[in-house]
Amino acid sequence: MTPSSEHRKRILYGRRRGKALRKGQQEAVDALLPQMTVPIEEQRLIDLPTLFEAPKKEYWLEIGFGAGEHLAWQAEHHSEAGIIGCEPFLNGVASLLGKVQEKQLTNVRVHNEAAELLMEKLPERSLDKLFLLFADPWPKSSHHKRRFVSNDNLQAIARILKDDAIVRVGTDHTDYGAWILHHFLQSDKFEWMAEHPEDWTIRGEDWPQTRYEAKALREGRRSVYYRFRRVKRSN
Repeated sequence: MTPSSEHRKRILYGRRRGKALRKGQQEAVDALLPQMTVPIEEQRLIDLPTLFEAPKKEYWLEIGFGAGEHLAWQAEHHSEAGIIGCEPFLNGVASLLGKVQEKQLTNVRVHNEAAELLMEKLPERSLDKLFLLFADPWPKSSHHKRRFVSNDNLQAIARILKDDAIVRVGTDHTDYGAWILHHFLQSDKFEWMAEHPEDWTIRGEDWPQTRYEAKALREGRRSVYYRFRRVKRSN
């Protein structure tokens, strides 16, 4: 087993696929996914401008995009941004590809593996915005080590974000919400942008709802919406 495959096995949790894809979904995966996949080369960093038909004004990353509602909305409303979505769950990828086809989006690229593998290959100070929305809270205490928000991952995120870049994190899980806030506030590389309760209890017009949030609301769970800014580097 190679070091890279050992690393992949260590950090990838959860299902890779669910029920069988419908015919149209499978066709989209076969035809579109190879064209939209971000190439990961062992010895080279990713050259973000070359991923898209033309260089973009900004580059964004969404980690765990689920069924792709949020990512597709952002791509449709921000054609100036090149957006990479990370999602290991193939059924979610297929759902996003359907939205890409429907809306004829050309500014979306996909990483169908764990986000850590992609972040390792992104250049320092290369991203303008990052989204982490309704990630698996792994509620059992024995599974907390699987939570994406960790000291190591925050260090990795801080490396690839530009100064003043924005991180948006949403969750409907009370314990994970406290965990997220604790880890970001413990870091000296991020500042919480909230000044009033409305800043973390309301999504805002440019933060569309996902199906996971809608499900949480139906089941009586309130969500929180954190916004953090990457602190300016000293050099």
